[in-house]
Amino acid sequence: MSAGVPDSGAANPRFLRTVVLVTVVTAVGGFLFGFDNGSISGSVGFLQTRFDLTPAGVGWVTSSIIVGCIIGVVVAGRLSDAIGRKRVLVLTAAVFLVGALGEALAPNDTVLVLARILVGIGIGTETTIAPLYIAEVAPAHIRGRLVSFNQLFNTVGNLVVFSIAAVIANLNTEQWNVEYGWRVIFATGLVPAVLFIVLLRFIPESPRWLAGHGRQVEALAVLERLTPSAEAAAAQLAEIRSAQSAAGSSELRELLRPNLRRALAVGFLVALFQQITGINAIFYYAPEIFRSAGLPTTDALSSTVLIGVVLVGATLVSLWLIDRVGRRTLLVIGAAAMTVLQAGIGTVFLAPSPSGPLLLALVLGYVAFFAVSFGTVTYVIISEIFPTRVRGAAASVATFALWGGNFFVSQFFPILVDGIGSSATFYLFSAVCLLALVFVLSLVPETKGRSLEEIERDLHRASSSRAGGGSRRA
Repeated sequence: MSAGVPDSGAANPRFLRTVVLVTVVTAVGGFLFGFDNGSISGSVGFLQTRFDLTPAGVGWVTSSIIVGCIIGVVVAGRLSDAIGRKRVLVLTAAVFLVGALGEALAPNDTVLVLARILVGIGIGTETTIAPLYIAEVAPAHIRGRLVSFNQLFNTVGNLVVFSIAAVIANLNTEQWNVEYGWRVIFATGLVPAVLFIVLLRFIPESPRWLAGHGRQVEALAVLERLTPSAEAAAAQLAEIRSAQSAAGSSELRELLRPNLRRALAVGFLVALFQQITGINAIFYYAPEIFRSAGLPTTDALSSTVLIGVVLVGATLVSLWLIDRVGRRTLLVIGAAAMTVLQAGIGTVFLAPSPSGPLLLALVLGYVAFFAVSFGTVTYVIISEIFPTRVRGAAASVATFALWGGNFFVSQFFPILVDGIGSSATFYLFSAVCLLALVFVLSLVPETKGRSLEEIERDLHRASSSRAGGGSRRA
């Protein structure tokens, strides 16, 4: 519990309604992330035929969005530190809108790639700023749950686009889908983009950003909307100002100082492991994976819808657990289970005729444990562990690792499968999951129930102790 927000605030329905409203509006950006990122899954088979793509070409059309994500990540943090979290989210919504239109109207694969890069800029920016913004307005005792709303909406976006793709594939001929079906899938992304632009008018700027830019009166006014009383708002503003005044410089090079190295390492590696444990190999190429096990196209796309359903359900479970069980425990459980399940998928592909139902069961199990752990917890940790003065820039560094890992997997997965086979590829992912487990056990601290300022102080003390040969605990 934050020192600035007493327990009694949790019983104030008006206060909670305001906080949840702000969270839900912001999380519409997460829906756009999931929808636009997932649109390639139901389209890639049609695109391969339409543009006569090689395996490397399929990888490039799929992973080109990640180039944009990396660009968005690079600019998002510093830009949000400069002009504010809310303004950057508005720019992000506009980028989503233009990019989705470009994808739908693309006359060739070159234009499609450029449009996907633009959409990627929106996704990279959203994944950096939305969790950070929610963390800065959320009470400590439910912060994990509220930050996770962005990932929940992401999974709902996945499910919606998977369902749209399956319906389109089942209602139309293969020839029509090759020519027009993928365009309809991309075009439906225009609707949530417009909705996001409209809804962002109703949310405030981050009070921590306002306080950090000397706008104390505005910061207090926002906190009075987000806390149970004027007294609680004043106390929280005092805590924020105290932490910021003690923090000193906001230069990016400060991230390399000893007191921030552990936070930077945790944020960077948890984001990297989220991606290189193989989720987007399954996410982007699920229909092709299921086809390789003998399922026809319509059944493969229907199985992808099941992945979307499991993502949503498991993310809801994570929302329920994250502020009860804690971030670190969920990561440990998830990494251990993912290690076993990825090895199981690799074993299925050793058979001369892989079992489609068994493969589906293992994939759904992997997706469930991923969603409960790394899928949700990664964004929460990144939003929590950095000081306010460098939170935007530091979140960009961590999210850069996330999208860099995503690019690597999405670009090289079809090449790996073509070169070393499906079985060896999934065994490789299993080994990476095992490394992720070792990392979590060794480095990741528990952050549940603490204010952002308390987490900052604890990590600073831990880094100072390690620098001086003391304890490793946060």
